[in-house]
Amino acid sequence: MTAFRHSAESLAALASPAEQKLSDRIAEQLRRSTNGNPGPAERRSWDRSLPVLARDLVDAGLGGVEMLVEYQLPLTSRRADVVLAGVDHGGGDAYLVVELKQWSRAELYEDDPDLVLVEGAPGGPRLHPALQVRGYCEYLRDFVGVFDGRGPAGAAYLHNAEDLDVADLLPKADSEQGRLFTKSRRGAFQEYLRERFSPRSGAEAADRLMNSAVRPSKQLMKLGAAEIKDREQFVLLAEQRLAYELVLHAVEASRRADSKEVVIVTGGPGSGKSVIALSVLGELFRQGRTALHATGSSAFTTTLRNHVGKGSGRVKSLFKYFNSFMAAEKNSLDVLICDEAHRIRETSANRYTRAAFRTGRPQLDELISVARVPVFLLDRNQVVRPGELGSPEEIRAYAESRGFKVHEIALDGQFRCGGSALYEDWVLRLLGLRGDGPVPWTGEDDHFRVEVADSPAALEARLEREHEAGFSARMTAGYCWPWSEPEGDGSLVPDVRIGGWARPWNVKSDRAVGNAPASSLWATSPGGFGQVGCVYTAQGFEYDWSGVILGPDLVVRDGRFVAVREGTRDPVFRKDTSPAEYERLVKHTYKVLLTRGMIGTVLYSTDAETRQFLERLVGPGA
Repeated sequence: MTAFRHSAESLAALASPAEQKLSDRIAEQLRRSTNGNPGPAERRSWDRSLPVLARDLVDAGLGGVEMLVEYQLPLTSRRADVVLAGVDHGGGDAYLVVELKQWSRAELYEDDPDLVLVEGAPGGPRLHPALQVRGYCEYLRDFVGVFDGRGPAGAAYLHNAEDLDVADLLPKADSEQGRLFTKSRRGAFQEYLRERFSPRSGAEAADRLMNSAVRPSKQLMKLGAAEIKDREQFVLLAEQRLAYELVLHAVEASRRADSKEVVIVTGGPGSGKSVIALSVLGELFRQGRTALHATGSSAFTTTLRNHVGKGSGRVKSLFKYFNSFMAAEKNSLDVLICDEAHRIRETSANRYTRAAFRTGRPQLDELISVARVPVFLLDRNQVVRPGELGSPEEIRAYAESRGFKVHEIALDGQFRCGGSALYEDWVLRLLGLRGDGPVPWTGEDDHFRVEVADSPAALEARLEREHEAGFSARMTAGYCWPWSEPEGDGSLVPDVRIGGWARPWNVKSDRAVGNAPASSLWATSPGGFGQVGCVYTAQGFEYDWSGVILGPDLVVRDGRFVAVREGTRDPVFRKDTSPAEYERLVKHTYKVLLTRGMIGTVLYSTDAETRQFLERLVGPGA
């Protein structure tokens, strides 16, 4: 954990005119620890707000209280303005999270008690500061071991504002984790600080916080268990149950032997990997084990947060991303469940990653290191981007090279409602990913339908009939058309154009556009029908009926599918992506798109020869 740390007395002295500018000192430390480069506005806030808080502490006789400035919340990129660490009047550790605001005037935004409009501040409404600091306190309670589920207190300090200038905000500041003080209440704030802290040095309390283990609290796990139990409708069969029991066995064995065991679960679409993940997660929470769930997909993690954690921000925080563990402590979790592990990348760093974390450390090492039992659930045929390396061979080799015991289970069956092992085998043969090449679809599986449309309009009409009948349905396509930002009026651009037919891609961002849902909710929100999804929004999801448009990036020639580099618009394919790697990834992309349907799939190709080939294998349908 990182922070700029000084006692209140020391920081007040550093802020004197004779000393180096306080913001320069903080910025220099942040550059050394995170390689970040704070902007002018952030620097001004340090120079104007931190000395006020330091002086208030000193004037209250609490100069020995430690101030942890820009304290980074573990496993997130968020930072709390200040965490105060000291000793309470009973001799125990005491902590207070303080959110500092320079606001002079503020009012509720359109009478919404949770949103605030700040006079002179650009960018629209802000979150109520009492809610902001309360969120920090709850997160620390749930993930930092020193709090043991009890959590620190919290206060927002609007040190430039009089009560009358922020009167709308005062009624909301009604909890121990979300008090609010103003310039008018400076005396009350100092008295509040004296009630929480004794004059003794807070150095040891600060040490314990900075060195504390990062893991979910027992209370959070109980809450997670209850939330998952309320939503559990799972029956684990055969290899699913075996995987579940093996993970629980590995947890107990690693605890007894003080060792690490790695579990790899492989299976195709609908084989129950995510069902296993949630079942294991729920049971671990009921046992009081520390566990988190992680994926490499924004859409998939957002959906899990909205489904499993619906109505509970605390439960939502149990669902992380693969790149959340760059600074995590070794073996700080009992179990890390890596769902959709085929999305694991070479490293966690991206263009937003601070330079301090650009170490080149393999993402796989981070995921294995953080838990005594890392669990990887994956489909080897869903690697669709350069740099993704989540294969069972890669994971096994990495784990065994470090001397860790590895268990591997293959989920060979299809367990989803209406799932078809025959259809998945047909798709793999069609794309040349299994067997000797494409074979006709015989229709022997009366639980699954495959059809070929002669136009995109016919494909859409076929799906619309099912959609109107109450079934879920989505259209997807290869990334073969441009993807524009919304128009100025907020409408989506119909980029996917085939002859006289045109439809927009799903929304690019995590904000809805009109009736079209955010990208992460396209596959599950009712408003997703009518836009065309791509592999990045479809992967990990299932719907009743799937319509797939095969673009010019994959066509049939001489009875076999071949990839056409000139047909893609996907920016992830670089010039140095080899032809063989490109073909493998494009075929995996269509394998993902073609296996999303639970009842049926409707196919259309923009290429006439490919369309005729599909019709010979399947027969015309829509």
